[in-house]
Amino acid sequence: MQTMRDQIVSRIKRLEKGQAFSAKDFLDIASRAMTDMTLAALARQGAIRRVRRGLYDVPRINPALGGELTPDIDEAARAIARRQRWKIVPDGVWAANLLGLSTQVPAKIVYLTDGPNKEIPIGRRVIQLKHARPKTLAGLDGKSALVVQALRHLGKDRLESSQLEKLRALLSPIERRKLVKDTRFGVEWIYEIAKKLSEEPA
Repeated sequence: MQTMRDQIVSRIKRLEKGQAFSAKDFLDIASRAMTDMTLAALARQGAIRRVRRGLYDVPRINPALGGELTPDIDEAARAIARRQRWKIVPDGVWAANLLGLSTQVPAKIVYLTDGPNKEIPIGRRVIQLKHARPKTLAGLDGKSALVVQALRHLGKDRLESSQLEKLRALLSPIERRKLVKDTRFGVEWIYEIAKKLSEEPA
C-alpha cells in the first residue's frame, strides 16, 4: 500500500513539464504539514522547483542549453488562483499571446480576477491581478474566457482569416459549441464570430 508521501510523488510524476502546483493541490491525499514537508524535500532533491513561497513546478529543461527554463507564467498564475480560490482570466494582449494569435509579449502580464488587486513576482516577470466586476467574468471560463478576452483585444475589424482558422484549429467541436453558448448574451460581434467558428469550413 502506498504511503501518503508515495501518493504525492506519484501524482507529481504524472504532471507535464512546466505544470505548477501548491500544497493545496494535494490536500485530498495528506495533511498540510505532511504535504509541505514532502514538497520541500522534493525541492531540495531537485525533483521539483520552488518558484516562490508555497508554489512549485516541474521545471522544463532546454536540452540545447542543458538548463531549466523560466517558470510558465500562465501555469503559475492558475496554481495561485486555485490555492486562493480566485477566478482568473488572462486579459487582452496576454490572452491573444497564449492562443498564438499574437507574438506580442506584454510588458505587464494582466489577469482579471474576482480576487483583490495584487502584483505577484514570478521569476523575472510580474503577474498583475486586476479586480474585475462580476459581470465581466460571469459565465466565462476555460477556453471561452481566453477567446473572448483575445477577441476584445484584437477588435471587431482586425481579426484576420488566418487568426480565425487558428482559433478553429485550437478549439475542439465541444469547445466551439460551448463558446457559442457562453457568448450568446454578450457582445454581438463576438457572438457572431463564435457562430462562425462553430461552422465547419466549406
